[in-house]
Amino acid sequence: MKLVIQGKNIEITDAIRDYVNDKITKAVNHFQNLTTEVDVHLSVARNPRISTNQSAEVTIYANGTVIRAQESTESMYASIDLVANKIARQLRKYKEKRNRKMHVPPKTSETVAEAPVVDDLIGDRTVELPEEVVRTKYFAMPPMSVREALEQLQLVDHDFFVFCNAETGEINVIYERNHGGYGVIQPRKAQENGYLQDDEMSKAS
Repeated sequence: MKLVIQGKNIEITDAIRDYVNDKITKAVNHFQNLTTEVDVHLSVARNPRISTNQSAEVTIYANGTVIRAQESTESMYASIDLVANKIARQLRKYKEKRNRKMHVPPKTSETVAEAPVVDDLIGDRTVELPEEVVRTKYFAMPPMSVREALEQLQLVDHDFFVFCNAETGEINVIYERNHGGYGVIQPRKAQENGYLQDDEMSKAS
């Protein structure tokens, strides 16, 4: 298992590195057969108005699935403790769903083909970002159904998830609605006048 530790506005001392190694290793110990890489991002917000300014974010790559958790407190060590516990719960949930799928016989009328997972997601591209963007991420995006995307959303600890719809081949976004439930944003082909119209966008919030 590959463990990568990065920091923003914080020095990654030997003490912090050892603490992260200990906590995260214990959290994923029972799931190492599923885990290929663990990225840990520690950051400190410089805004004095933010009391819980010590954040620990863990992203795990498990056989093509991305599992993510984040916690913020007034203490970096406390944040690491909390995020380790959360990521362990996320992994347990993922393993349980995976085991259930393995015991369900596939439908004879459907053929499911797994898309290859690309190790190098950036390739030869040069990242060019406007000044206000402080971070960019690259993920493999194998085609999946809306239901599979919903399961991914529940694993990444975000309120939205971008995915490639296996049925249409288009990029969709599944998100949590403010008033409960989930919604899916899909591209609509341009009308004759050249404009995109989407009544659902006004309902997204």
